[in-house]
Amino acid sequence: MRFLIITHVFHKPKAEQWFAYAPYVREMNLWLNYVDEVEIVAPTTDTPISEIDIAYQYNKIKFTPIPSLAFINFSRGLKSLLAIPFIFYRLFWACKRADHIHLRCPGNIGLLGCMVQVFFPKKLKTAKYAGNWDPNAQQPLSYTLQKKILSNTTLTKNMTALVYGEWLNQTKNIKSFFTATFKNEDREAICLRDYSADLHFIFVGSLVEGKRPLLAIQIVEALINRGTPSYLALYGDGILKKQLQQYIDQNNLGNYIVLHGNQTNETIKAALKQSHFSILASKSEGWPKALAEAMFYGVIPIATPISCVPNMLDNGKRGLLIVPDLESSVKNIESCLLDKALLSEQSIKASEWSQLFTLDVFENEIKRLLTSN
Repeated sequence: MRFLIITHVFHKPKAEQWFAYAPYVREMNLWLNYVDEVEIVAPTTDTPISEIDIAYQYNKIKFTPIPSLAFINFSRGLKSLLAIPFIFYRLFWACKRADHIHLRCPGNIGLLGCMVQVFFPKKLKTAKYAGNWDPNAQQPLSYTLQKKILSNTTLTKNMTALVYGEWLNQTKNIKSFFTATFKNEDREAICLRDYSADLHFIFVGSLVEGKRPLLAIQIVEALINRGTPSYLALYGDGILKKQLQQYIDQNNLGNYIVLHGNQTNETIKAALKQSHFSILASKSEGWPKALAEAMFYGVIPIATPISCVPNMLDNGKRGLLIVPDLESSVKNIESCLLDKALLSEQSIKASEWSQLFTLDVFENEIKRLLTSN
């Protein structure tokens, strides 16, 4: 089988290998266990390989570079518009060469891939929609178009679209799915935390507005000021890093709140095992791996009710659902801290649920998708 991947993820060449964002590559390596040849159509970058990049574990990769698309200003937008015909050309011929077309959505490249695949109704296809599939979510036009094309069984043939969460009134080609980080062998009995001692919070994600890292910092700051000994470790990088560090310094929070930057999976795993709560008050998510990973080790998630998060948290039985308001969030947390038995129960339920979704289970599902047709 010649397997085609169409993605917006930036790729970096080194020593005859291709590196890219680790969570994405780890997943794709599982798909590639069941194919004979691979072609990747994606943009490239000359930025250095970082802690969060890994290489594909596959030798037979044909890489077809394309320009990235961005409409953040007039100049970039004009360049992107001029590049679209060339990208269409490369996508079309890559699809023609492929036996199985795999789209990574949402994204601008994913949108073009959704359009091009229409011309190949007889080819087998899968799409991984890693964003918020909620039909009522307010999203960019390109995201809405991708959802409409993938859901339209007249335009899109032989497609299985993998989405996060369970939603009513979906077409037959939409399949509820999940993602994973840890293996069956990583499962372990959780260590019950002491919620009457110092509380350790963790934030894992990009330091960008969409993840609301400042709100996480302010929540922990408020708990400290109200007499609850609390600490916050933030793992990740982004454009807000300098601003967040300034806030920490200006408010004398350096002994309680630390920006650790991007770290390895093992470092984060060790930090999770020492944490009580994971905060992720995102504006939008698909399947928030940061929460699922935390729950795997009994860390209680504190999250906004977006996308499939309410389902992940069983509407509050496996964690705390908060609105993105500081005072309300702090009161919610303080209220839960009064019931230590409930917190222990949430921790156990969170771990039991998350440990159902391991890489082993995930790979079996991928194998079924690729070999059942």
